[in-house]
Amino acid sequence: MIRCLIVDDNASFLDAATSVLQHDEVTVVGTARTIEQALRQAGELQPDVILVDVMLGDESGLGLARRLFESGSTATVVLISTHAEADLAELIDETPAAGFMPKSQLSAAAVHRLVSERRGR
Repeated sequence: MIRCLIVDDNASFLDAATSVLQHDEVTVVGTARTIEQALRQAGELQPDVILVDVMLGDESGLGLARRLFESGSTATVVLISTHAEADLAELIDETPAAGFMPKSQLSAAAVHRLVSERRGR
């Protein structure tokens, strides 16, 4: 069972993503809407994977990915967005994130695949 923290400023997306992921071997242990909440929950909950929206309202999910890495988090960080990966490729490459997933393709299988790929490195 993979333990997941979802970080997104959209409450409706958090609810939908939680519902989608919990149907197949992914336990959503927490959700956060801000960088501060995400950093606190990452430390407290020790998730295996953290899904981070690239654009967190006035905050940057890209910056959060860096801060999670700098904080010593061992979680696999996966950036998510409604924008196409090609539009964000350079920015994503500059982060320590393990990968990117379009929100429209979010699934437990996709999360499992990214975590497995990271563990296989």
